[in-house]
Amino acid sequence: MATLTNEKKKGNPEKAQNVKRESPKKPLKKGPSSKKDLSSSYNKFKKYDGKVYTGMQIGRSHHWIYDAGNWRETKITPDLWEISYAVTKRRKGKAPKGSGVPVGTGYHWYVLAHQYVEKLNANDYSTALTGLEFKLAHKRATKNKWSVSGQTQRKHLIQFLKDIIAQLESDPIPLEFEYKGDRYKGEGAPIAQTCQEGVCYEVDVNLNDQPMGIIRCAKSGWKMDGIDQGLVDAIGHQIFEHFE
Repeated sequence: MATLTNEKKKGNPEKAQNVKRESPKKPLKKGPSSKKDLSSSYNKFKKYDGKVYTGMQIGRSHHWIYDAGNWRETKITPDLWEISYAVTKRRKGKAPKGSGVPVGTGYHWYVLAHQYVEKLNANDYSTALTGLEFKLAHKRATKNKWSVSGQTQRKHLIQFLKDIIAQLESDPIPLEFEYKGDRYKGEGAPIAQTCQEGVCYEVDVNLNDQPMGIIRCAKSGWKMDGIDQGLVDAIGHQIFEHFE
C-alpha cells in the first residue's frame, strides 16, 4: 500500500502529492568500488504506523507474469462457487542479486478481490482481477513451521474482515463527472488502512455499476492499473475535491 509520511497536510491530498514517502537513507558514496547492499536494505528494520517490519519497502511494487495455470470452480449455491488455482508466477525482469527472501520461504495470503469476466466466444472469457491480499502468516526457509498458529491466523482474518465491513458501511466518496463525452457516476470506498488525519490515499472505485479497481495516490499523482490515465486523473480530481 502507498504510504505518506506525517509531513502531509491534513485535509488536502493535493499537497500530499509533493510529500516525500518514507525511504531508506542512501549510504554515502565512498568511491567507484562502493556497492549498495540490497540484501541489507531488504532486511533492515523499518517503521510504519508505529509498528516495525522488514522486507519490501511500503509503496514499492512487484510485477509478475503468470504461466498458463489451472483454475477450477465448483458451484455451491446460485451465487457461491468454490475455486482453486495453481500456477507458477515469474518476476518480470530479474531480482537484484542478494535481495529478497531465501528460496523455500512460504506465505499464506487471503485474497479479497473483484473479478470482472466477459464472454468472448463459446469457450473463451476475458478476465480481470483487482483487490487486496492480506498476509496471514509466513514460513521461513529454515523452519517447517508458520510464523503464527492456525488459530491466530483465523483471529487476524476475522479482524481484517471486520475492518473491511466497517469500510463498506461507512459513507462512500460520491463520484460524478464527464470524460471524453461519456458520463460517469459512482462511488469510491476508502481503504481504511491508508487513511491518516482524515485523508485517504487509496480508494476502491466503482463507476456506472462496474468495479474499476483501486486508485492510489503516488508521488507523481493518482495511479490505477489498466485504466486510461486521463480517466484516472478525472477520478482523482473528484477525490481531491471530496477531501478539501
